[in-house]
Amino acid sequence: MAGVAVDTGSGERLLLEHVGCPICGRTDGEPIGVGEDFEYRTAPDTFLAMRCRDCTVLYLDPRPAPDEMGRIYPDEYHAFDFTESEFGVIHKVRSRLEARRLLKCIGDVPPDARVIDVGCGDGFHLDLLRRYGRSTWSLEGVDLDPRAAAAARRRGLTVHEGTVEALGLPEAAYDVAFMIQTIEHVADPATVLRAVSRLLKPGGRLIVVTDNTGSPDFRVFRRRHWGGYHFPRHFSLFNDRSIRKLAGRTGLEVVGVETIVSPVNWVYSIRNLLDDYGAPEGLVSHFTLSSPAALSVFTVFDTAFTMAGKGALIRAELRRPA
Repeated sequence: MAGVAVDTGSGERLLLEHVGCPICGRTDGEPIGVGEDFEYRTAPDTFLAMRCRDCTVLYLDPRPAPDEMGRIYPDEYHAFDFTESEFGVIHKVRSRLEARRLLKCIGDVPPDARVIDVGCGDGFHLDLLRRYGRSTWSLEGVDLDPRAAAAARRRGLTVHEGTVEALGLPEAAYDVAFMIQTIEHVADPATVLRAVSRLLKPGGRLIVVTDNTGSPDFRVFRRRHWGGYHFPRHFSLFNDRSIRKLAGRTGLEVVGVETIVSPVNWVYSIRNLLDDYGAPEGLVSHFTLSSPAALSVFTVFDTAFTMAGKGALIRAELRRPA
C-alpha cells in the first residue's frame, strides 16, 4: 500500500504503510491504544494499535514499511545479544526457566528429531536445546536479520538467513518448530504459519509463544504504555480467540492454548509510563530486562494470574494434520 509519513515534531520520520487485519483483512478496526517507541526512541512517530471487530486481533496501522526494518531494530536491540556477560543473573535465571519450558514443549520426539526455531534471534533457545536436550537432535534456526543470524552462528549454531517463506527449506522434514516471541513481529502471520506448516512432518508440532492481549497487564496499560505493544516492532498481537482463528485460517490443528508466566510486559509497562512522564533516568532504569528486583516481583505477581489462566504470554501448540 502507499507509504505515509507521520511526524511528532522532531527527528526523521519513518515511512509507514496502511494495513488491515492480518487474519481477515478488514480495514474498519477500532483504535485501542496509541504510543511511541518508548524503549529505543528510533523515531519520533506516534503509533496506533487497532483491534479487528471480528477477529479481536490487534494490529499496528499504519506500520513501518519494509525498508525501515533496519532502523526500528537498532544494533543494541536485546534479541541480538542476550548473553550472560551482558545480563548476568537475569540470563542465568531465564536460561533455567526457558530450558524447562522448551523440554516440556518438545515432549517425546525421536532421538534423531529435527527441530527448527523460526525467528531464532541470537540463538538463545537453540543453545538451550543443545545444552539440555538430546545430543542427537538436529537443531536449526531461521532469522531475517543478518545481525541476529551472525550472533547465532557465533554460538556455533546452524542458522538460515532470510524468511521462512522464501528460503526453500525441505518440506515435511521437521518434527517440531518453535516461534518464540516471533509471530508478533512478522508482516503476514498467516503466510508465515502456512510456510512453517509445510516444513513439518504430518503430525509435526508448532509451538507459538506471544504476548497475551487477554491479560490483566494489557487491560491496565492498554491505552498507551503496555509493554506488549513494543511500538513499532510488534505488528500483530493475539489472545486465545484470535490465535485459534489464525491457526484455523492456516490449516493447523489447535492442540491446546494456555498462558504462561512472564514479568516483562509488567516491567516495561511501568518503565514506559515513567519514561513518558519524564521520570529521572535512574528510576526508569530500575524497570528493564536488566532489573532483577522488578523482574522478580512481577514474576510472583504474574504467577497468580497464570494460575487463573490470565498470564502475560500465550503458548499455543499447533499441529500439522496427519
